[in-house]
Amino acid sequence: MTRPFKAGITGTGRALPERRLTNKDLEKIVDTSDEWIIKRTGISERRILDEDMPLSHLASVAAKNAILDAGLEVSDIDLIIATTVTPDYLCPTLACSVQKEIGAEKAAAFDLNAACTGFIYALKAAEGLILSGAYNNVLIVSAEAMSRAVDFTDRKTCVLFGDGAGAAVISRVEDGTGIDKVNLGAVGQMGSVLTIPCLYITEEDKARRNEGMKQVVWMDGSEVFIFASRIMSEATLNILQETGTDISEIKYLFPHQANMRILQNAAKRLEMPMDRIYSNLSMTGNISSASIPVCLNEAYEKNMLKKGDKLVLVAFGGGLTYGASLLTWSK
Repeated sequence: MTRPFKAGITGTGRALPERRLTNKDLEKIVDTSDEWIIKRTGISERRILDEDMPLSHLASVAAKNAILDAGLEVSDIDLIIATTVTPDYLCPTLACSVQKEIGAEKAAAFDLNAACTGFIYALKAAEGLILSGAYNNVLIVSAEAMSRAVDFTDRKTCVLFGDGAGAAVISRVEDGTGIDKVNLGAVGQMGSVLTIPCLYITEEDKARRNEGMKQVVWMDGSEVFIFASRIMSEATLNILQETGTDISEIKYLFPHQANMRILQNAAKRLEMPMDRIYSNLSMTGNISSASIPVCLNEAYEKNMLKKGDKLVLVAFGGGLTYGASLLTWSK
């Protein structure tokens, strides 16, 4: 039996720090060059959160923008799902801090961690909760302060990451638009190739890091690159096949913004032109789970998206995790 309604994205918002860290700035910090970074990553600059600003503030700005875009009041939000690997605190959660800052007193709130795939995991959770009738308006806030988890003496990782927040309101839609399918996956056996320790660290993982740099990103770049290049296209093709959708029907692919070479590899494998693969990577760097909602909001504000457009969102991240969603744009 076909449901009379679906869950759809009815509002988006974003917030980026004002401070820009360019490749030229990084040349003064670490042994690198603008040419080296652009050639290997496609990144020109990234945004950096001020030291005295909590991530929850940036997340709350994005959240308010998304609620406004959805035409709702804060009091209409009955659940907040926050995704992050760089929370201000483990407790209270980022979601609870956002609830406090925006005044969403009626909303339940919890954090979800699937690293860079976090937004798609949250989308799956929000869809299920709306379809079940448990909630009406779910706010997803994906926010990251990756600069606080980076070793700025490690040129392999510090050039990649930036800070930012993106948000989306997920609500019931009854016009045929909305989320068509979300697929999630994980490969825990490969978890050690991308790590950010918290309250415990193995001796092996500690030995990979510079002295005194316990709670920072460490990555086996070649292993992550191989995995990402394969899984981005595989996850996209699988969801298209399962929904009987031809790739020619997709207006835009919104991939996680990790590395331009990964996006180019995905385009090649999918036989999809780069002008149908949205990217803001050059100006933001990798902002982990925030990258896809930030991109969606940018594209919408540029009038690139129209109601009824078919989109694919696809991501990979630490864990390792991956996910893809096919949706019909609801705004």
